[in-house]
Amino acid sequence: MAFLGLFGKKEKQEVLENGMQKTKENVFQKITRAVAGKDKVDDEVLDNLEEALITSDVGVDTTLRIIERLQQRVRSEKYVGTAELNATIRSVVGDMLSENNSGQMLNFEDELPCKPYVVMVVGVNGVGKTTTIGKIAYQFAQAGKKVYLGAADTFRAAAVEQLMVWGDRAGCPVVKQSMGADPASVAYDTLASAKANDADVVLIDTAGRLHNKIALMNELTKIKNVMKKVVPDAPHDVMLVLDGSTGQNAFEQAKQFTKATEVTSLAITKLDGTAKGGVVLGISDQFKIPVRYIGLGERAEDLQVFDKEEFVKTLF
Repeated sequence: MAFLGLFGKKEKQEVLENGMQKTKENVFQKITRAVAGKDKVDDEVLDNLEEALITSDVGVDTTLRIIERLQQRVRSEKYVGTAELNATIRSVVGDMLSENNSGQMLNFEDELPCKPYVVMVVGVNGVGKTTTIGKIAYQFAQAGKKVYLGAADTFRAAAVEQLMVWGDRAGCPVVKQSMGADPASVAYDTLASAKANDADVVLIDTAGRLHNKIALMNELTKIKNVMKKVVPDAPHDVMLVLDGSTGQNAFEQAKQFTKATEVTSLAITKLDGTAKGGVVLGISDQFKIPVRYIGLGERAEDLQVFDKEEFVKTLF
């Protein structure tokens, strides 16, 4: 059973429902308009549905794949009524996410694949990267894990201060150096301290600059190489944090970061208060990278482990 923080399964579902409300209303209204006056899914309905999904930030390529599979279902089943359309879309999208998202959910109370389990977190400034690290640390700590945080974003004083606040809240040590210090040195110190103190999880915050891809690539490579001197197979996860409320801009950020470094998981934040939650489907499908967490509010418990089935069921 997944660790639910202070919540049970019912409360967790309510957080997902409430956090996705604007996206749900947006998608549902567009699908309703797409099938208005129709009792059967025909080419016109599919054309309208294609437009509805694209304008819901699912993305063109992913939308075309969904429509193609719906066409196959309509042909094979001879008759698909509009009343069954949502269930059919749920089935098609669920299958696509399962195919493209090979990563298993890593629930907070699960036994970790190794110790210390090292996560390097990347992403541009403003996407909620440091806050996401804090929320992950809090929930791992609540599940009984010993967590260390590394403040390797040494270019923003606010990032270090923010991480310190979350460290206090979660009861986790934060390893930091002076402003402008070498980020790789901070990462080294964090892993050395975590290893010496038998930590379970290490989360390394990194600078969110994307103005120079080559410089970013070099910096992230250096951090990874230095970490390997302490923990040979670190980092075990390179997590890219994206702001879901930016819609198609999140695609572009994902494209840039996957070129700059090997990204192995995603956290998509700020889905509450936006109608652009369809971006989760598109990014997961296009980049073939597991979505690990989704952010649905301000509280630590509002960061949830991404459950593909529950997400699709909620969205459609």
